[in-house]
Order: sequence, then C-alpha cells, then structure tokens
Amino acid sequence: MNGMTLARALTVAGSDSGGGAGIQADLKTFQELEVYGMSAITAVTVQNTLGVSGVYPLPAQAAAEQIRSVAEDLGVDAVKTGMLFDAEVIHAVAAEFKSQGMKRIVVDPVMIAKGGASLLQSDAVKELKEVLLPLAAVVTPNLPEAEVLAGMPIHSFRDRREAAVRISDLGPGLVIIKGGHEALDSGPGEQQVVDLLYDGQHFTELSYPRIQTPHTHGTGCTFSAALTAGLAKGLPGIEAAALARRFIQAAIEDGLGLGQGHGPTNHWAYRRRQAVLG
Repeated sequence: MNGMTLARALTVAGSDSGGGAGIQADLKTFQELEVYGMSAITAVTVQNTLGVSGVYPLPAQAAAEQIRSVAEDLGVDAVKTGMLFDAEVIHAVAAEFKSQGMKRIVVDPVMIAKGGASLLQSDAVKELKEVLLPLAAVVTPNLPEAEVLAGMPIHSFRDRREAAVRISDLGPGLVIIKGGHEALDSGPGEQQVVDLLYDGQHFTELSYPRIQTPHTHGTGCTFSAALTAGLAKGLPGIEAAALARRFIQAAIEDGLGLGQGHGPTNHWAYRRRQAVLG
C-alpha cells in the first residue's frame, strides 16, 4: 500500500438516488469495513425501492478522468466496477485501469436492476467479456448474468460449474457465481443459498441460509464492495469473498424495512454484530 496502513478502494459505478445500490452502497460498505472510499460516477439514475425511472449516462471520458484523478493523487489499493452502461464507457474504464497499472479489480457485471430496468446496453456485453474481464482479479455475476457471460443456460448446479469454467476462460482470476436467484432445499422448511467460487483450478462453495425478504436492493453492489474492501486490505480472494458473504448476510438479516418495494439492506449490521462479539 505504498507504505500506508490505510486501505483505499475506488468504485466505478452509477449513482442510486435511493441510496441502496450503486456508489452509495459501495461507499457505505467501504466505510463500514474501515476502508477509505472514492468514486468515479458513470451515470446518474433516478430510482427508489419501486424501480428505476430514469438513467442519465455521463460521457465515457468523465469516468476515465475521475479514475485518473483519484489514482494519481490518493492512490487505489483495489477497485470495483458496477454499472458501466455501454461499450464506450467499458473501453475507457479498462484503458484507464491498464494505464494506472491496477491489479485488484473486481467486476460486478451489472446488467439489470431489481425492478427489471436494463442497466447495460446490449452491445456492451462483448466489450465487457473481451476488454474488462481479462483485467479482473474477481468477477461476481448472479445467475442471469452468468448465463450471459458464459453463453449458456443454467438449470442445475452442474451447469453452474460449467458456466464458471467458461467465464474463467475469459480471463478473471476468480469467478464467483452468486446463488441468490436460486435456493437449494436442505431439509424441512430451510433453504440454502450457495455461492460457487472457481479460481481456474478448484471449486469452493459458500453456503448460507436463505432469508425470505423483499428488501434485497443493492445486494450485488454491497457484496462486491465488501469483497473489494477485503482485497484493498490485502486479503486473498477466497478470504475476501468469505468476508463479503458475512457482510451481506448480516445486511439482509437485519433489514431496515424501508420503502414500498425492494428496500435496501442494512449496511451497518455487520459492524454492530462485530461490536457485540467484542
């Protein structure tokens, strides 16, 4: 960390006016994990818990210049991408990552909002796969995003493993296919959600109880932000993923109950639990 003990993380993503996802969720997560957070905004979205009603993208150069400005002065130990919107932004962001020599890059391939609004233009998927994923230390797709990146349907856990291998072949060091869109029965009245990790050689599974709640807005952003914070602190990928899983599980379990739709998660839940544990 260039002789510093302070970990620094950058989020390159869209702004969520409702505060549950995007750069707002990322910065809250960085703060809760005692990492200094910075942002490069790619778009301004008009949204609340009921959905996205407007998207106002910034020029691609704006994202690149924000990254450069932060990196050249404050320094960046790890960076994550969220909503990148289109191929031009992806190309500009990837070029700046290369120019700045960034290595701890987490790609959260945000494609569709909880309410169904498209957050990634169709022509951008090719650019994401060919330009950004080869630079990534970690990529964190949910099941629908994994289907797009792998170019195959996912109907079983065996399919997930095949998809993870295909995505790994695109270049990222660690693939995490999140299981939140599908739960596995594990006994009477209980379901488990399983995240599948693949590092190019070995599979690892992180299993946790499914929480029945509509308040899951921003879970993907928050998970990838916590993972980025772990990497910024020097944790290996698998350990950073385990930290992220504990963080988001607490955030979902100790819900806030805000809004009339898909409400946000509780970003301070993990810290409060840690304080109780001493």
